[in-house]
Amino acid sequence: MKRRTKWIIGTLVVVAAGSAAAPGIINRGPKPVEVRIEAVEARDLVSSVTASGRIQPRTKADLSADISGKITKLSVEEGAWVEAGQFLLQIDPQQFEAAVQRAEATLASSRADFAQNRANLQQAQRGLQRLNDMVKTNASLVSVAELEQSRTAVEVGEAQLEAAQFRSRQAEASLADAKWQLERTTIRAPMTGRVTRLNVELGETAIQGTLNRDAAILMTISDLSVMESIVRVDETDVVRIAVGDSAIVQIDAFPDTTFSGRVVKVSNSSLRTATSAQGDVAVDYEVTVQLMNPPADTRPDLSATARIVTDTRNAVLSIPIIALTVREDSAIGATDQPVTVGANQPRVQVGKRDIEGVFVVGADNKVTFRPVKVGIAGDRYFEVLTGLEKGTRIVAGTYQAIRDLRDGAVIKETVPPATTPAGRSPTS
Repeated sequence: MKRRTKWIIGTLVVVAAGSAAAPGIINRGPKPVEVRIEAVEARDLVSSVTASGRIQPRTKADLSADISGKITKLSVEEGAWVEAGQFLLQIDPQQFEAAVQRAEATLASSRADFAQNRANLQQAQRGLQRLNDMVKTNASLVSVAELEQSRTAVEVGEAQLEAAQFRSRQAEASLADAKWQLERTTIRAPMTGRVTRLNVELGETAIQGTLNRDAAILMTISDLSVMESIVRVDETDVVRIAVGDSAIVQIDAFPDTTFSGRVVKVSNSSLRTATSAQGDVAVDYEVTVQLMNPPADTRPDLSATARIVTDTRNAVLSIPIIALTVREDSAIGATDQPVTVGANQPRVQVGKRDIEGVFVVGADNKVTFRPVKVGIAGDRYFEVLTGLEKGTRIVAGTYQAIRDLRDGAVIKETVPPATTPAGRSPTS
């Protein structure tokens, strides 16, 4: 074969190889991002706050002793039903009975002193009266010293009588205090209910609860007709809760049953918990949910979880929560956010701000970031207030793909959206 012929054949081979590779080179570009696509649809949304706590009766009484002493009688057991005024226990009354007797004796003595001082005063007054009568008859019969001495005796008698009267009142008060303490040796039920806690046994010593109230509680009587779930709600959620909100309560002891409830109280003061590893202090608030249909065997201190419904929306446009993302807006202009430093020193703050929105899928499978204003949040979906229309296709996952997505990126649908039965809209 001639040299020219070999050159022509070689050239044709190279051209053919290049032609075969050209489409791959031309089509080579950014790899499409694999995402999940979902259309904006109307759904029923329910916004709620979930918190855990314990079951407690609305009305209960923690009984503690006002005096210290040994328990000599105990007539109830834990779980017993008691009526208001029923005898519960007796604290040894011996020393308090003796105190009453001493107070009675002191009162009797003070009353006798009062009577004696009154008689002395009357005698001194009669003596002064006789001297005055003698002075009227014949002034020379009574000396000035005698008259002054008689008047002083009357004044002293009046002061002694007044002191005896005060001592008598003091003795009466001491007797009343002694009787009050004696009455406190007998403890009766302040209300009708069930003894849900009994902390003492016969023969133990009851102590006063002035310094240690928890240790001084003898028993607890509860009215189990109205039960409540007291839950701890984080400070970021408590502002969404109002008295009257409905709730669904699940009690751990009844795992297959839920109970309806209603918020009856939202605390105004917080409950500060232990400091976290980052040094932050968790701030919670107590929310009281009254159970509408508690079972008969519900007991205090059972663990419970309440799902409090704070708002509802029917047939509103919604997007998946995961679809909403944040992007940095363009630089704010010099006239957008003026900040005044002083009276005659205006200063302009220049920066960027974050905007919430979603990525809308175009006909060419390219995405565009669109700002969106959302309303309440359900379990899986946000309510759309502005920015989208029904049927608009948006990127709904995955989280990693949405986080790295940029305007103009080419996407590829990999996971089809969840479907629902015809004629029905998915809920939140």
